[in-house]
Amino acid sequence: MSRFGDLLRGGAPTPKVEAAPAPEPVKKKEPVLENMDKKELEKYGRTIGIELDRRHSKASLIEELKEVDGE
Repeated sequence: MSRFGDLLRGGAPTPKVEAAPAPEPVKKKEPVLENMDKKELEKYGRTIGIELDRRHSKASLIEELKEVDGE
């Protein structure tokens, strides 16, 4: 039955439902460079303003990114 019908009959009021607390904001994680392949490293490099040469080794690309990114 509807809440209005309950009020007319003098029934018990329905309990008030409280809103859930707001979730914590999601913090942006820095990418884990060691888990990326060379194409992903090149793409990430472009987002921070550098162009990487995929002919170099993965370790060399990571080193370049860390130098520029200040890690």
